[in-house]
Amino acid sequence: MANKEPDQKNRLIAQNKKARHDYIIEDTYEAGIALTGTEVKSLREGRASLAEAFVSIDRRGEIWLEGANIPEYLNGTWNNHAPKRKRKLLLHRLEITKLARRIEAKGYTIVPIRLYLKDGRVKAEIALARGKREFDKRQALREEQDKREAQRAMRYANMRH
Repeated sequence: MANKEPDQKNRLIAQNKKARHDYIIEDTYEAGIALTGTEVKSLREGRASLAEAFVSIDRRGEIWLEGANIPEYLNGTWNNHAPKRKRKLLLHRLEITKLARRIEAKGYTIVPIRLYLKDGRVKAEIALARGKREFDKRQALREEQDKREAQRAMRYANMRH
């Protein structure tokens, strides 16, 4: 166990690629996740999807990850977990109240950005975000394309000299 490579200790499990496209990210937070044993084993195999996932805060002030798909562990028994169950996120009380106040403001939401292993524990990076309009999405894509073309032109100019 002590001879594990460092990249095995801290590695990406799943990423929500649409989140950065659909939302303007304001703040990010690192949250722990309350998981069952078979969920952890399935995540260590890299089997998870955040495509339809979202974060909600209930009346009791608890924060939940919903819609995240962690498939059943292949070597699990009848005691396997439900793939799309609600999972409790672990944050400090002050962070939760701060997030709750911010999402009451119009247009803000909390989205999961990625799941990763940190020192052997599964963590979720969540973000306070505001939805982009269609115009914002097109503008961001245009800026990205212009940047790519400029880099390509610079590379071509450097190759000629």
